[in-house]
Amino acid sequence: MGLWDEIVNLLTSGQFFSIPTIPLMIVSFIVGLILGYILKKVLKVLIIVALVAIVAAYFGFLGLSFDKLKEAVAQYGPEVAQYAALLIGALPLGLGFLVGFLLGFVFA
Repeated sequence: MGLWDEIVNLLTSGQFFSIPTIPLMIVSFIVGLILGYILKKVLKVLIIVALVAIVAAYFGFLGLSFDKLKEAVAQYGPEVAQYAALLIGALPLGLGFLVGFLLGFVFA
């Protein structure tokens, strides 16, 4: 229970990097809400584009190379994971962002 006590103490202690905790969580919640909404809309479009590309590749109109995709994931994957960890790393910022992101994604 010591970890939970420290988390609650951090959230209610008043300041995080000299910024009040609650306004920081509200701002990150709003940013998460907006990004969750945008991501859901973009994913819908990307799924349609991917299906069209797969059908075009099947009929020979488009050549898809998965080797280049694998290279891009290998090259940029760790960097993306590092930035995601930095974004969600700070607890009040991360909690507000995560809750906002999930609500924006689910209820868009």
